[in-house]
This record gives sequence, C-alpha cells and structure tokens, in this order.
Amino acid sequence: MTAAFGITTLDAIDPEPFPESGILHRPLTESLGCTEMRVTAVMLGPGDATAPHTHERQEEVYVALDGGQVVVDGTSHAVPPGGVVRFGPDAVRSVRNDTDDTQTWLMFGAPPHGTAEDFGEYRMPSDGG
Repeated sequence: MTAAFGITTLDAIDPEPFPESGILHRPLTESLGCTEMRVTAVMLGPGDATAPHTHERQEEVYVALDGGQVVVDGTSHAVPPGGVVRFGPDAVRSVRNDTDDTQTWLMFGAPPHGTAEDFGEYRMPSDGG
C-alpha cells in the first residue's frame, strides 16, 4: 500500500551522476513514495546541459528553482527563478546553465516511464525523436 504522503529534502538524497552525461541529479521518486509520476532534482553546474530528448508517452513539468534556460525544439527560452515549464511527449527538450552558479531544476514526469538507469521510453533526437 502506498503512503498517503511523503516529505523529503534535496539534502536528504545523495546526488548521483546520470549515466550518459555525468550531470548530477537526485532521484526523489522512491523517497517520496510516488507511484503515478517520476520526480528528479537535476543540478546543473556552470556550462552544463542535459541531453536533448523526448518521451514516447510521458508529459513532463520542469520547475527552475534558480531560473535558467530551457531549449525546446532547438529554441532557447529564459525561465525565471520559480518558473514552471510543461512539455508534451514529442517536444525535444533540454535545460542548460549559462551562468557561473549552480542551478537546480525539479523535473516531474507522468506516467512514470523509466529510471536513471533505464530511461524507458526516453528518446534522443538522433534515433528519430
């Protein structure tokens, strides 16, 4: 049975590198007890960017805790601190840090396809995404 609620902090979860990029993230799904969505905190150092990707059936919402840049279908958009961005499954998306400070993004995906070790229906543009 799933717990009725979950509470965690980013500091409570040890950061792990994404296998393909080495960018640090904190997987929050399990610690929160989520069953209907995937939740990840991604920390981007200066000059870091996530890989452009899509998901076959997964909608995502990103929250820019410190602000940042989101690239959607090749076009960059500034996101203010606390800004929220929604992506449909087919939008090629990535985030990047063009500042000298670390930026943290909270990323929510539903339904919860894949994990950091097995991205499930995650697709890179080079494979037709």
